[in-house]
Amino acid sequence: MKRFPRYNEYKVLFYRIILAYLFYMVARILFFVYNVNLVKIDSVKDFLTLSYHGLAFDTTTILYINSLFIILSVFPLVVNAKKGFQKFLFYLYFSTNLLAFTTNFIDFIYYKYTFNRSTRASLDTLENESNKTRLFFNFLIEYWHVFLLFFFCAYIWIYLYKKVKIQHHIPDASVKYFAASTLSFLFLTTMCIGGIRGDFSKSTRPINLLDASRYVTDASQADYVLNTPFAIIRTWNTNTFQKVNLVSKATIDSLIVPIKQYHNNPKTKPNVVILILESYAKEYISAFNKDNKIPNYKGYSPFVDSLAQHSLIFTNGYANGYKSIHGMSSVIAGIPSFKDAFTSSPFPKQKIESLVSILKSEGYDTSFFHGAPNGSMGFLGFGNILGYDHYYGKNEYNNDADFDGSWGIWDEPFMQYFNKTLSQKKAPFMATLFSVSSHEPYVIPEKYEGKFPKGDNPIHQCIGYTDYSLKQFFKAAKKEAWYQNTIFVLVADHDNLIYYPEYGKDQNFHTVPILFFTPNEKYKGINKEWAQQIDIYPTLLDMMGYDKPFRSWGRSLISNDKVKPFVMRYSSDKYQMMSGNYICTFDGEKAVGFYKKEDKELKNNLISHRTTEMNLLELRCKAFLQDYMERIIDKKLTSKDK
Repeated sequence: MKRFPRYNEYKVLFYRIILAYLFYMVARILFFVYNVNLVKIDSVKDFLTLSYHGLAFDTTTILYINSLFIILSVFPLVVNAKKGFQKFLFYLYFSTNLLAFTTNFIDFIYYKYTFNRSTRASLDTLENESNKTRLFFNFLIEYWHVFLLFFFCAYIWIYLYKKVKIQHHIPDASVKYFAASTLSFLFLTTMCIGGIRGDFSKSTRPINLLDASRYVTDASQADYVLNTPFAIIRTWNTNTFQKVNLVSKATIDSLIVPIKQYHNNPKTKPNVVILILESYAKEYISAFNKDNKIPNYKGYSPFVDSLAQHSLIFTNGYANGYKSIHGMSSVIAGIPSFKDAFTSSPFPKQKIESLVSILKSEGYDTSFFHGAPNGSMGFLGFGNILGYDHYYGKNEYNNDADFDGSWGIWDEPFMQYFNKTLSQKKAPFMATLFSVSSHEPYVIPEKYEGKFPKGDNPIHQCIGYTDYSLKQFFKAAKKEAWYQNTIFVLVADHDNLIYYPEYGKDQNFHTVPILFFTPNEKYKGINKEWAQQIDIYPTLLDMMGYDKPFRSWGRSLISNDKVKPFVMRYSSDKYQMMSGNYICTFDGEKAVGFYKKEDKELKNNLISHRTTEMNLLELRCKAFLQDYMERIIDKKLTSKDK
């Protein structure tokens, strides 16, 4: 059988890429050896398992670093096998690979001070140092053994690279040669793109730092799974987190009150069930649109409408981000996302005070449920950082007969599984469910075709199906002993397909329902004040009578908080703070616009007609942004970090 015309060239290319994998694994093991007291790996099995998972992150890094090398190695040229061209490839390979490889060795030492893999933020910090040369030589003298190890690895790598060479030949420049070369090149390119993303399956995003936390039982293990070049690459364009110095600390403490403490209610320990509904925008729910006067309006959630009659609902609620993972960090940890997500920044792997940590300290069992494949959307990784006791995903559900074929388990059976699992737990518990069915490709189970209105957008019948799934969940939960002593929260992660022009206005982007339900109807009514996802965390603690200090940028929605009702979000490439009668748009340093709250399209900028209320709103915006950036960058996301 005649071989593929460029068999030897491809064989040598794969050998050279495998060498990169080998030395990245060597660097990972050395990283562990240098930080054995900080990275907690307790068994050989864990060591091997974590090493295996590290290959996905190595793949992304190696393919990024070697993309030009791979392209030039296999591009259909007749000079590929010539000695001069191979010499050029040798220098290209090692100039890029060794530069990236070096960063792993820096973290052998630097990790002891940061407890994180170095990121773009680390490089930004170094830029501010005026004595870089002196610092380098001090590092060289103090940690000579790290340099020695690096040069030893580089020497062995180069030696092994030269051991296998391409056989010099002049190819037959025939149609067959170019056709076979082109097809193989296209196939290899496709595989490389999948490898760079880190996932060949249907995924909304490439893997990032958060995904390393999927596989861990201790937060430090994520840094073993990662490699430093990956951490730098994935945070290269996400470090919009920069400190600003705009106001005094006294101003922050008086206007933002980042450390909250409530004494409004007696201390109780109700169960807490939080339902974060995929794309379940305010637009789709009649109960939240009674005052909007939208011509020919139709809603698609009759059960939520009925539940709202017995609940406390906030009809002017906003998401603090625009992706699913933004919704999780906002609702559970009270951390909004602006231009870039906190969870994909260089900073999520730190101690974070949240509903999870506080309720765990109060003796709660904590769980996160998501019917998609485990790790989807970054929930498992961030859940591990927050410290959830249990994660229940498609793996734990363990019945692919209920898989929707795209995203995860259909909402109805998964919500029944949610109820059954909760009913086996000892109270008190806190559980979060993130639904999946109201998502493109906007399909519902075949047995329900025709049951729900098709509506005017593809998502409308999916909203109807998820609404029905909620109805069945509450019907089953009502029979359980835990039901009566439970606070239920219903909120969307973000909005989705818009049909009514009213929701195409800037100030209606990312409006979401916020609903609190207790079976005894202690909290009931309609509230039209500004509300947002980050308010859910402090509101729940206030309802429970939690009386200790805690870190929160949001406010309790059920008390006369020191902080006036407001919303802080990012839209149209600007920060926006809404409070009182006005909306302030902010460029990161100063206000660039003021609009009346009724001006939902932001047409009439009133900045030339400032009032005292406007000036105070700008000051609050500055205080919020300054405290947000400082606490995230300096790792002060607990109440102890004042």
